[in-house]
Amino acid sequence: MSVDGGHRRITNRLFYWMAGGCGFATGVVGAAFHLAVDRLLQWPHWLADRLGTGPLTIAAGAGVAALAITLAYLLTRYIAPETAGSGVPEVEGAMEGVREVRWRRVLPVKFVGGVLSLSAGLVGGREGPTIHIGASIGAALAEWLRLDKLDFHALLAAGAAAGLASAFNAPLAAVLFVIEETRRQFRYTFRSYVAVIVASAASAFGMELVGGTAPQFRIDTDALPLVMLPLFMVLGAALGVLGLAFNKTLLMALDWRAKAFARVPILYAVIVGAAIGALAFVMPMSVSGGERLIAEMPVADLPLKMLALIAVVRFVGTMASYPVGVPAGIFSPMLTLATTVGLIFGLLVEMALERSSFPVPPLTGAAFAVAAMGGLFSSTIRAPLVGVVLAVELTGAFELILPLMVTCVTAHVVAQVLGGRPIYEVLFERSERLAGRMPSVRSAVTSSPVGIDDPPRSETR
Repeated sequence: MSVDGGHRRITNRLFYWMAGGCGFATGVVGAAFHLAVDRLLQWPHWLADRLGTGPLTIAAGAGVAALAITLAYLLTRYIAPETAGSGVPEVEGAMEGVREVRWRRVLPVKFVGGVLSLSAGLVGGREGPTIHIGASIGAALAEWLRLDKLDFHALLAAGAAAGLASAFNAPLAAVLFVIEETRRQFRYTFRSYVAVIVASAASAFGMELVGGTAPQFRIDTDALPLVMLPLFMVLGAALGVLGLAFNKTLLMALDWRAKAFARVPILYAVIVGAAIGALAFVMPMSVSGGERLIAEMPVADLPLKMLALIAVVRFVGTMASYPVGVPAGIFSPMLTLATTVGLIFGLLVEMALERSSFPVPPLTGAAFAVAAMGGLFSSTIRAPLVGVVLAVELTGAFELILPLMVTCVTAHVVAQVLGGRPIYEVLFERSERLAGRMPSVRSAVTSSPVGIDDPPRSETR
C-alpha cells in the first residue's frame, strides 16, 4: 500500500476484495429494491379487490399513483436533483471528473424515489436507480479508503456494472456495458477491468443470496435457417431508424416539459402520475417498465393491430414518463418496445411466407422479438456488443447469436450513418448546458479496446 498526497494506492488483492464488496453490497441493495418494487406494484389488485373495478377505483388509482410520483419528484428536486432519470450520465460525468458523486444523498433518494415512482407504474426501468446506487456505493468505499483518482474511477465503474448486473441478473452484459458505453471515460487497465468483473459477479451472487430476483425475460426460441439472415438486416435497418427517432423524441419531450411547465414543474408529475394510475386499470399493458410483457407477448399470439397499439402506447408512455424527473431508467421500456416491434416484424414475415412456398419456421416471431431487443438497444445506446450479450443473457436465446449480431451491427451502423449519437452522451451534454456549463471536449484518446467513434468526415479535411 502506497500513500501519495493523502490518497492511497492499495494492493491488487485488497482492491479486488473491495470491488467484490462493492458488488456484493450493490447486489443486496438491488435485491431489496426489486423486492420492494415487486411487492408494491400489486397495489392495483389490492385496490380492485376492495373497491371493485368501477370509476371510483380508477379515480382512486389516479390519486395513489399521482401521490407516489409527486413524492418521488419532490424528493428528487429538493434533496438530490442529480438522481432524476437514469444514473448513467451522472456516473460518466463523475468518471470524467466533471461531476461529484454525493453518495450520502444519492443512495437514499435513488432508492426511495425509485421505489415510489416505479411501483406507482411509471414507464421506466429499474437499471436507472441500481446503476447510480452501485456507483455511489463504490464512491463511498473509495472515500472511506481514501483511494487515488484511478482507483476511485475504477470503483465507480465497478459499482455501475454491479448495478446493471443486479437490475437484470446479467453480469456479463454489465461488464461489456462498461467497456462499450463508458469507452471514453473508463481507464482500461488490468486492475480496473478485473475489478469490474469481480463486482458484477459479486452483485449477482449477493442478489441471489438474499432472495431478490431480477425480472424474468426468458423467451422460447429456435434456430432459424441461414437464408433468413437478410431479414434480420432489414429489421436492424428499421431499428436503426427507430432508435434515432427514440433518442430525438426523448430529447424533444424533455425540452417541451421544461418549457411548458417552467412555472409549476410539479404539475407535470401530478398529471403524469394521475394518468399512470388510471391506465393501470384501463390498459395495464401500457404502464410500468413492461418486464412481464416481454416474456408474455411472444406466447400470447396477439393480432397485428393489438401489437401496433401496444407499441404506440408504450412509446408515448416512455416519452411522457422520463421527463417527470424522478429516478427511473429507459432500458426496460426500450426493451419492451423492441419486443413489440420484433413481434410485428415477425408476424409480417410469417404472413409473407404463408403466401409463398417457403415453410414458416417455428417460433419465428419470438426470434425476431429477441433480435429486436438487441437491435434497438444498439441503435439507441450505441453499444452493439452489449446489445447481443444482453439479449442472450436475458432471454436464454443462445441459438440466435448470429442473427443478433447481424441485427445489432446493422442497427448500430444505420443509426451512425443517420447522425445518431449515444443517448446517454446526449443527455449528459444537455444537463451540462442547463447547468450553464459548456460540455467538455471529448478526448480522442482512449484505452478502451473498442475505441471511440470516428469524427465526421468534414472534421478531418
